Amino acid sequence: MPTAVVVGASPDRSKFGNKAVRSYLKMGWTVVPVHPREAAIEGCQAVPSLRDVHGPVERVLFYVPPQVGLTLLADVATLAPAEFWVNPGAESPELVRQARELGLDPIMACAIVDVGDSPANHPA
Repeated sequence: MPTAVVVGASPDRSKFGNKAVRSYLKMGWTVVPVHPREAAIEGCQAVPSLRDVHGPVERVLFYVPPQVGLTLLADVATLAPAEFWVNPGAESPELVRQARELGLDPIMACAIVDVGDSPANHPA
């Protein structure tokens, strides 16, 4: 199973970071939620930071404000995911520029829709 790392995963079921966790689980992915204080989200063991993620990663998904994302780009680059998704609201010109400088190719689109699901299928 491919692995998706959800940065900005949330226990709040109304947040897109939670909807992404549920969506990727539904589609059969292994999901690693990243949250600094939660032990688990939607039944998945959470990790406090990207530095705590181990093993090959297919996708890193950003659901954090751009100013937070900027501080995490080096850790994303270290993971060397096959794909780096910057979801609506997480993007900024500076984030995209710095990601590219680190060798990442940010995909600016809804990662939930990409796996054949819709955020609307995951109400709060």
